[in-house]
Amino acid sequence: MPKISYIRARQILDSRGTPTVEVDMALEGQKLVRSSVPSGASTGSYEAVELRDNTADFLGKGVSKAVENINKIIANHIINSEFEGIIDFDKKLTNLDSTSNKSKLGANAILACSLSFTKCLAQLNNKELFQSLYENSEYLLPTPLMNIINGGAHANNGLDIQEFMIVPAGFGSFSESLRAGVEIFMNLKKILNNKNYSTAVGDEGGFAPDLKSNEEALDLICEAIEKAGYKIGKDIFLALDVAATELFSDNKYSYNSKKLATNELIEVYEKLVNEYPIISIEDPLDEDDWDAWSLLTSKIGSKVQLVGDDLFVTNIERLKKGIDNKAGNSILVKINQIGSISETIDAINLAKKNHFSYIISHRSGETEDSFIADLAVATGSGQIKTGSCSRTDRTSKYNQLLRIEDLLGSDSKFAGLSTFKIKT
Repeated sequence: MPKISYIRARQILDSRGTPTVEVDMALEGQKLVRSSVPSGASTGSYEAVELRDNTADFLGKGVSKAVENINKIIANHIINSEFEGIIDFDKKLTNLDSTSNKSKLGANAILACSLSFTKCLAQLNNKELFQSLYENSEYLLPTPLMNIINGGAHANNGLDIQEFMIVPAGFGSFSESLRAGVEIFMNLKKILNNKNYSTAVGDEGGFAPDLKSNEEALDLICEAIEKAGYKIGKDIFLALDVAATELFSDNKYSYNSKKLATNELIEVYEKLVNEYPIISIEDPLDEDDWDAWSLLTSKIGSKVQLVGDDLFVTNIERLKKGIDNKAGNSILVKINQIGSISETIDAINLAKKNHFSYIISHRSGETEDSFIADLAVATGSGQIKTGSCSRTDRTSKYNQLLRIEDLLGSDSKFAGLSTFKIKT
């Protein structure tokens, strides 16, 4: 294995104009690779620590400390060093940090290096990134969970539910699925215009109209699906990200301007699943309410995918607890929640072993780095969340999936509904 010959970090801007970390790296005799780190708005309490400067610059959001940790500390420990692979490399950095949540060096610093080293390995082995990432994988083009109406922390419009998504699963290829999603998005724009609703977009590229209720958002999406010429519940399904921890206060949840007890909110979900073709609900309950998660899973877990994001934070210890408690049946995988690629893959392997589905996901603050597209294909997740079909920070991932589909040619397989935890 060649030694690492170069590393340089810098502060760049993410899709919200917030600073984030970018790293250039090279192995001896190899070309430079480049990676950048995403950042979330709705973050779980148990995520690895994203190191910020907390100074006047960028309203406290600067990352010069994380950058300095790479250029001065990490560089001194990895330049002219050899590593057996990504596990060995990540272990070096996590040991150097020596905290349980990567708070010393910063998860953003460690992840940026981990991403670049992964790309270096692909280049060294003369492989595409998705071919190099995961051993013994059956490559699978994922079904997009496309966020076309933004609410919650992603928009300033009064909608409680953070993401209203379409799932174009009833197609033979990824490119057909993506085309259907785009056509529905465009038809939704026309419908919103005709109703004098705003067509400004939120952080993840979906529309952010000021609607009267969460159900109105679902009804408008169903209208757009039909107007685009697709069948609801056959071609196109629905998914939600409630981000319920953001709605939870004094043991009550905010929903449609009401305060609901946990059992009342569970009844709302049962009704929604019966009335709409919803096949996935992310973070339906608070991140610490394990008993309620178990109850909800027992009630509707056979009909809908119940996804832990803030609940699991891509952390194998919290995922183990969820498996033991039968709390949820799916995990959202975000690389910056845990802060290294090897630990991300550990979480994926644990989910696979225990028959949990797993969705590879972006963050609301993204960059043009399309790494997660390759990760979704490499691990055979069959599902990807990377926002709507507007804003380059979102479409860069879709475009990379189109390239991979083209590269695989006749060997390309599209997931459809095959990896969703539902009875069809």
